[in-house]
Amino acid sequence: MPGLRDAVSKATPTRMMHAPTLATIGTPIESIEATPASVVKPTGITILDRNLGGGIPSGSVVYLSADPKSMSEVFLYQFTQARPTYYFATGRRPKYIARDILNMGYEIAETTFIDLYSEYYITERGELVDNVGNEYMDTQIIEFMIYNLQNIQTEEEFGDINIIIDTLSFFLGLNVNIGQIKKLMNVIYETTKETNGLTYLYGLKDTHDKALENEVINTCDAVFDVELHHGTDELVSKLALPKIRGMSPLTEMLKFRVNGGIQIDTSTDIA
Repeated sequence: MPGLRDAVSKATPTRMMHAPTLATIGTPIESIEATPASVVKPTGITILDRNLGGGIPSGSVVYLSADPKSMSEVFLYQFTQARPTYYFATGRRPKYIARDILNMGYEIAETTFIDLYSEYYITERGELVDNVGNEYMDTQIIEFMIYNLQNIQTEEEFGDINIIIDTLSFFLGLNVNIGQIKKLMNVIYETTKETNGLTYLYGLKDTHDKALENEVINTCDAVFDVELHHGTDELVSKLALPKIRGMSPLTEMLKFRVNGGIQIDTSTDIA
């Protein structure tokens, strides 16, 4: 798929329908095996991985719910250091994100950027365009996203990869019906499971419809919840992991600060 720019049949007689027997209800599940608990992938944040017993279960879709004032995008930058990463950029040109990653002292050699920002906001002549609320363009950008995810699934079957969507809030704010969002989430979920990698969906708090966000969270395997607390004389950033399918979630909030990356406060470290 290129970028965004670029007989009447006979009626059958009515028949009496009979209720199926119990033996015909449902679809048989093909032979599968449970993923061993030891099969986890590190996030790239050392203390957090230690608290989690090594990392997040393989094939997990992780929703990073964040206060945009907390500089939580640094989590995404650090995640890219753990393994080859496909980074979907919606809010800024990839070159600016790459610059920020480099300024944190990280590498970008194994990060592939997919530029949804330019597909949506910039014309072929390089001019900014206002597509906000344009139902046709909103539908097309979802199809473009799905096309890229399906390519990743084809090329990276059982690969050790990350997929980062920065931000999922962009998609939740599009002028499309909920069925298109659910279709996108289904493709994200299937791609993550089939590649056995990790996918991080970056969502901004208090930005979109709560019911729609809850639909997304219900689909996701894990939730990273970042809050910014105003103390008497300082701002305190805290991380909670209330949901992790396949393992026990963390029951305590972890303090962190941004200093050359995400630094977890060791005083809250769960040994």
